[in-house]
Amino acid sequence: MTTDIFDPATIPFMGADAGINPDQADAVVFGAPHGTPYPNIDNQVHAGAPDALRAAMGEDYAWPHHWDFDLDGPLLGDGGFTLADAGNLKTSSQDGSGNRAAIEAATASIVESGAVPIMLGGDDSTPIPFIKALAPAGPLTIIQIDAHIDWRDERRGEPLGFSSTMRRASEMAHVERIIQVGIRGLGSARREEVEIARDWGAEIITARALHEHGVDQALQGLREDANCLITFDCDALDSGIMPAVMAPTPGGLTYTQAIDLVAAVTARANLVAFDMIEFVPERDSNGVAAFTAARIVANAIGCLARR
Repeated sequence: MTTDIFDPATIPFMGADAGINPDQADAVVFGAPHGTPYPNIDNQVHAGAPDALRAAMGEDYAWPHHWDFDLDGPLLGDGGFTLADAGNLKTSSQDGSGNRAAIEAATASIVESGAVPIMLGGDDSTPIPFIKALAPAGPLTIIQIDAHIDWRDERRGEPLGFSSTMRRASEMAHVERIIQVGIRGLGSARREEVEIARDWGAEIITARALHEHGVDQALQGLREDANCLITFDCDALDSGIMPAVMAPTPGGLTYTQAIDLVAAVTARANLVAFDMIEFVPERDSNGVAAFTAARIVANAIGCLARR
């Protein structure tokens, strides 16, 4: 893969070997600090998110072979699973088109090498080019874990911003199914967006429904042979454990529900990509929120290592 579009990570994500060639890894972590900005809405608040998640795992970095009770074994299992960390893309807060091109190119290169791309965002517009580059993995099922449905056609004249991610995904020929889990509160939608999403066939599972019926029922619509992307917005988590987002909302998922969702998807289907987005470092006063988000990423990596 092309590496000159990356700045190397100061601290690789836990489990990643800085010496592994990304082209020879089973999964590749990379940071995408910026996506597509809106006029007069600053996306710079997410710039430090990838490194904040890496740093949160810094004390555990030397212990990937210790027993992880979330995974019932070491992080990377007992096989030959290899994880690389390519570093952060050289994005710029106001260069939407350049950022999209870099994310798409990096993701496509990882997919072409046969590895699973794991993107650390960035705002919720970064998955648009990420999903676009997953065309070779189609037909694709998207599991969006989020407080918001993101079906706006445009906002402030911009159709590729963070309120339009699932709307744009629904227009991609390789996306066959969208399952949205954790939706609650205002949900970033008006009546028309909800109707468009449901008419398209999106399955919207509220946080309340997940709390009432559990993870298994939330994934009833997931085919066992499906190729899946999990796109995980940090605001899907309850604001009590995840205040470090732009729109903290009560009633969200617990940490255990989140990792159970990830485990259920990887047990039932084929996880071909994962992203963790929308983390705001400056709103994490004690580092606990970053550790929570990073642990969910680690669980996704551990589940990949066990399939």
